[in-house]
Amino acid sequence: MENATDRIVIKGVTRDGKTFRPSDWAQRLSTAVATQGPDRRIRFHPRVSMAIIDGYDCVVIDSRLAEEDPLLFEFLLNFARDNRLETG
Repeated sequence: MENATDRIVIKGVTRDGKTFRPSDWAQRLSTAVATQGPDRRIRFHPRVSMAIIDGYDCVVIDSRLAEEDPLLFEFLLNFARDNRLETG
């Protein structure tokens, strides 16, 4: 069972309480870190997923990504920082 401390959630709400736009930001971010499989279908990163939490679109990052791919991990966290998004 996954523990809440084993993940970082980037929530689609800014620190001042506004819903983050565009409305498909979580899909765009998840797709940006995805790859294309041999069948030309998108293969989402196994450590990055989308979810709806408390009514907000979110990107959920498995904390193991920090060790496996530190650059990608920092890219995702910098996205959250740059856009002043809530994380937890």
